[in-house]
Amino acid sequence: MSTFTTQIAWTGNRGTGTSAYRAYDRTWSVRTTGKPEIHCSNDPALGGDPSLHNPEDMLLNALSACHMLWFLHLASDAGLIVTAYTDSPEGIGESEPSGAGRFLSAALRPRITLEKGTEAQADAIHARIHEVCFIARSVNFPVTISATYTIA
Repeated sequence: MSTFTTQIAWTGNRGTGTSAYRAYDRTWSVRTTGKPEIHCSNDPALGGDPSLHNPEDMLLNALSACHMLWFLHLASDAGLIVTAYTDSPEGIGESEPSGAGRFLSAALRPRITLEKGTEAQADAIHARIHEVCFIARSVNFPVTISATYTIA
């Protein structure tokens, strides 16, 4: 059993609180003891600051990072040498007229540099990750993986 703790603090009070819908900013900070503070905002379509991370960004990044970390771990265990890994994940979401929203799917698109002849082994590792990745096991939408490889 693990316990994860953090703190969020709303920073968008312009002086009158939530006295009107447009009277406050949708900004907050994420604070975790011993780690750098992260400044966040709502999605720009909902009045947020486009220069700051929003909850949807953070969920997609967490999903991608968890996949990457498990891939590197399992590759290391299997003797597969990875020398570079990047991802450009994409999440597809929907918003209902009520404002309620959700992710419908996510696509991970890792670009990985590895040794020639190990692509099939890498694909097999990707297929196993959702059995162990904390974040992937926690979401209720489909996640696909389309990896491409560069040979070192």
